[in-house]
Amino acid sequence: MVHLRQLSRELNVSSNTVRIELNKLKEASIIAEVDTNDGRIIKYAADTSHPLFEELRSILLKYLGIDQLLEVIFEKIGNLEKVYITGDLAQGKPVAIIDLVLVGDIDREYLNDLVFKAEELLKKKIRAAIYSSVEFEIKVLEGVPHLLVFDAED
Repeated sequence: MVHLRQLSRELNVSSNTVRIELNKLKEASIIAEVDTNDGRIIKYAADTSHPLFEELRSILLKYLGIDQLLEVIFEKIGNLEKVYITGDLAQGKPVAIIDLVLVGDIDREYLNDLVFKAEELLKKKIRAAIYSSVEFEIKVLEGVPHLLVFDAED
């Protein structure tokens, strides 16, 4: 989720320009407003019900190189429930280190082997924070830029 002023700062453009583009994306149902319980701030998130959501998500993941990471690591490391990209990469900024939050019952030894291979493939370092489903609460990511890239429920 992001809000208008945050996008304005990150893109280094006026808030009015961002507002116009957000309205266009909202009209096309590509994004939706998210209730934040704070009447002053409107946050936006991708509208997962949009027919092109999966295709747009796939393009974004390919651009970031995460599609390869998904194939190499996520599907082979155990009972994985959720994967979040955090930090600068979640905001679309170029990075040398990919920060991940993994949720589930994960074979850590196998994960380490796969991370090593993925780092060579992507030419980037990977850091992973691992939580069991019992330990993890979404508030762990509060205030941290994050992007859900895998959800076993989907």
